[in-house]
Amino acid sequence: MATRAFAATTIPGFAIVAGIAFFALYAPILTLVAYSFNDSNAISQWGGFSLRWYEAAWANTAVQEATLRSLTIACSASAIATVCATMAALGTTRRGAFRGQTFIYVMINQPLMVPEIVTAVALLIVFASVKVATGYNGLMYLIIAHAAFCIPFAYLPIRARLEGMDLSLETAAADLYANPWQTFRHVTLPLMGPGIIAGAMLAFVISLDDVVITEFVKSAGQDTLPTYMLGQLRRAITPEVNAISSALLALTVLLLTAFFLLTRKRD
Repeated sequence: MATRAFAATTIPGFAIVAGIAFFALYAPILTLVAYSFNDSNAISQWGGFSLRWYEAAWANTAVQEATLRSLTIACSASAIATVCATMAALGTTRRGAFRGQTFIYVMINQPLMVPEIVTAVALLIVFASVKVATGYNGLMYLIIAHAAFCIPFAYLPIRARLEGMDLSLETAAADLYANPWQTFRHVTLPLMGPGIIAGAMLAFVISLDDVVITEFVKSAGQDTLPTYMLGQLRRAITPEVNAISSALLALTVLLLTAFFLLTRKRD
């Protein structure tokens, strides 16, 4: 007698529980987006449809500076993290099993397992000592901190791409007298390109949205867009925060959609 495969969707009440979970997850987000078009000065009192808060956010000099700073940090950190993650992925997948392999995986993915507040405090202590010794207080501290935190996020899709690649293509290139650099440049790198792009986009999103590490590492006058919004919540709250949040949400959804399209399996 053939046995039927287990399917969670056949459990009684599954649809109800799933519906409640999706409602709890997405209803606040949809409410945020809806109230970003609110004409009222109150953050949660509807006063009619308007784009005034998007216009206010666009014209706000502090928002412009924070946005530019966030994009600078996110682009730089994601580039550094992607390069490091690519080298790490090549080093851990393009060879046989070796002693300490599990330990290396753990160390690369350590920022994912350790609470972010612990990483933030550790970076604060290290960078405080460096600041005292060098007198430098620029954005490089934030870029390095974000890059270190984003490496595992870039590493995972790149490693997954490499593990799914057919080694016979690289073997064939070697059989045709291509040296290791030529094989990497003309075979390996183009094939792992989607994974690298996906890792870079994921690292960019993580860096752009980071608050905890940024709050601990930044110096005076180095607010990013998320920390600027956090500061606004401590003062007078206006629907401008809703508009900024909706814009960030739209950018994140766009990048994650591209990430999904790049990493999905094709028949």
